[in-house]
Amino acid sequence: MDKKVLIADQINEKGIDELKDIAEVVPNFTISNEELLKVIKDFDAIIVRSRTKVTREVIEASDKLKIIARAGVGVDNVDVQAATERGIMVINAPESTSITVAEHTMGLILALSRKIAIADSSVKSGKWEKGRFMGIELNGKTLGVIGMGRIGSQVVTRSKAFGMDTIVYDPYITKKTASELGVTVVDLETLIKESDVMTIHVPLTPETKYLISKPQFEMMKENAFIVNCARGGIINEDDLYDALSTDEIRGAGLDVFENEPPKNSKLLELDNVVLTPHIAASTSEAQRDAAIIVANEIKKVFKGISPKNVINMPVLDPETFNLIKPYFALIEKIGKFMIQTAKGNINEIDVTYCGELSEFPKHDILTRMILQEVLNPILNEPVNLVNATTVAENRGIIVTEGKRYDAKGYKSLIKVEMKSDYNDVSVEGIFTHQQPRIVMINGYKVDVEPEGTMLISKYKDKPGIIGSIGTKIGEHNINIAKMQVGRKELGGEAVMVLKVDQIVPEFVILEIKKLEDVHDAVAVNL
Repeated sequence: MDKKVLIADQINEKGIDELKDIAEVVPNFTISNEELLKVIKDFDAIIVRSRTKVTREVIEASDKLKIIARAGVGVDNVDVQAATERGIMVINAPESTSITVAEHTMGLILALSRKIAIADSSVKSGKWEKGRFMGIELNGKTLGVIGMGRIGSQVVTRSKAFGMDTIVYDPYITKKTASELGVTVVDLETLIKESDVMTIHVPLTPETKYLISKPQFEMMKENAFIVNCARGGIINEDDLYDALSTDEIRGAGLDVFENEPPKNSKLLELDNVVLTPHIAASTSEAQRDAAIIVANEIKKVFKGISPKNVINMPVLDPETFNLIKPYFALIEKIGKFMIQTAKGNINEIDVTYCGELSEFPKHDILTRMILQEVLNPILNEPVNLVNATTVAENRGIIVTEGKRYDAKGYKSLIKVEMKSDYNDVSVEGIFTHQQPRIVMINGYKVDVEPEGTMLISKYKDKPGIIGSIGTKIGEHNINIAKMQVGRKELGGEAVMVLKVDQIVPEFVILEIKKLEDVHDAVAVNL
């Protein structure tokens, strides 16, 4: 087998078995960073959990690496930016832990509401303090969920069994989804003020860092609980300690901490907080599923199939993929056309999606395809769908996307404009009758199948010019297969596209450009 996969952390055996039919699998669950730096160049993929750190140094030491797989959800131990720059996919298994983390969340809520943890400790110490552990029912209480992704949705489902009313905060939840789940969407401040139990299920980002701090604790009900099984750092732990120690809120359940383990945390002193050691995702079922999911994602990549859990490139659901797939061929041809007609360094690329295509989600995949076709011929580093936008940004190329409902009479249309040091190029294309076509070049109407070799000439629209260009081509035994002419006005400037049967040498193009009233000429090979 020509593919090799390094298993750098312990994963479920079923995940390892999934890979054995397609790759050589090398388990090394205790590999050190120093050893990893030496051997990573030999592997096409690496699977990690949380122990192994896939740093920039490791990534830059790799030669063949195509995939970094995290058998879990978070990728804190992977330098995603460095991987993206090298065109390496970073994949994870977000669905593997949804139920497991949701169940742990409910476990913390129950432990808080019925004081299970401290009651257990009391009994084990030989005491029988029934009066000390008066709890509360969850029935009729309001659950506030921050973040309605896979885990948040699973928590909502389970809270219904306890008779809880649910309010949620998530800027991206649709009305349809909210209705199906039976939740009320509110703003963050309302959720904080009205929740009896508040649970967090969002990633740690600059926007969510210390999302819950002193001002938020001051808004909460005095008898409220807060639970965090997402990421440490979303809650300001110093402010949480103050709120708990002064009975500003009733209690807290944490599975994650800003610093792990939280050795010097003042929270360890309190008995109205339940703490677990980042184990919300730690069930045998979740670890099994995570291993199988990332193994299958790696197999897809090795077979040339797009994986679904890539976090550093857009992922398309099957319906969207089928809708935009016909435009892949058009995008490829437009990209090749653009780079062969550009003069000098590329400065800007603007892509506009028109008509029905403007309503499709995730156009970014098509824009990345254009960048891939434009940049690969001019760069030594490989450019792919993962790193295309990063490479363009690093090269100082401004990339913009736009939408337009008017498609000039077509069902859908893609317009690409490119500015380089010495010229501007614009191309508009459609996909019709199962084939791509170019219908506009630099503002001139044409109808061209982008295939083979094409000679594009710009000239003054007057009698004899087309003939002189055709004669010059004939002098060099180049046969014309098809011809298209576009002009804006009679006697103005016109564009002629000739489809020819062979490559047009550069010296022939120079001779054409010297013809009287010929303003420019370029050949493209598609």
